[in-house]
Amino acid sequence: MPEMLEVEIYRQAAAATLGRRIVTVDAPDAWFLKGGADQGSVVAALVGRSFVSDRRRGKLLLLDTSDDGPTLSLRFGMTGVLELDGVAAIDGLEYSSHRKDPAWERFVVHFDDGGALRLRDPRRLGGVELDPDEDRLGPDAGDVSVAQLKAILADSNAPLKARLMDQARIAGLGNLLTDETLWRAGFDPARAAGSLTADDVAKLRKTMRSTLRVLGRRGGSHLGDLQDSRRRGGLCPTDGAALLRRTIGGRTTYSCPQHQR
Repeated sequence: MPEMLEVEIYRQAAAATLGRRIVTVDAPDAWFLKGGADQGSVVAALVGRSFVSDRRRGKLLLLDTSDDGPTLSLRFGMTGVLELDGVAAIDGLEYSSHRKDPAWERFVVHFDDGGALRLRDPRRLGGVELDPDEDRLGPDAGDVSVAQLKAILADSNAPLKARLMDQARIAGLGNLLTDETLWRAGFDPARAAGSLTADDVAKLRKTMRSTLRVLGRRGGSHLGDLQDSRRRGGLCPTDGAALLRRTIGGRTTYSCPQHQR
């Protein structure tokens, strides 16, 4: 968290900033600025401009600026919260603190109408960058085609879950969405990505899209049918089997040994 569904909510909230002139930028945490940016370069690039369009690619929120200015990239890590004009875009982000500690404000854009866009990140796992290399990301998980997904998985001995969470290959899926998608599709997250047949890939892509659609309507990546069972001793909501708890791709993973193959 946040995964692509949460960042999409952030994008929708950030749309309210379009056309508002930027008068000040606070970037008190130098480590949070990426790609060689610092307080001075960010101020020089943004102050006097306004955001003219909002985009999302995977887990990145991208805000284009006026007068052929740079694109501002906001990455939220696991605990980043976007706040606009004093209101959090998501009320009570899963796995993040609900406190509004000023020390957690990593980046703030102030507008001439007195409002502000704030990025608050307790664990400092996100980041801010100007003109990011968007091509370093794979296709967005919501748009990936069957042919693209087949190419992403082909000839890979990496665990299926790890391949799906590799943002350079497919952008947007995090731990919760991947576990939910694979549970719904019936695929073992530890199986080799390249072992999927053409029919398996088509099924996975269909399930991925339906999972994103359903959880998007519900309001977040943490609202899947598997979520309440993602705990020690949890049982599969489908068949009642004890869930496996493993580390795959560096992330704690829950799956059903009975129907996920």
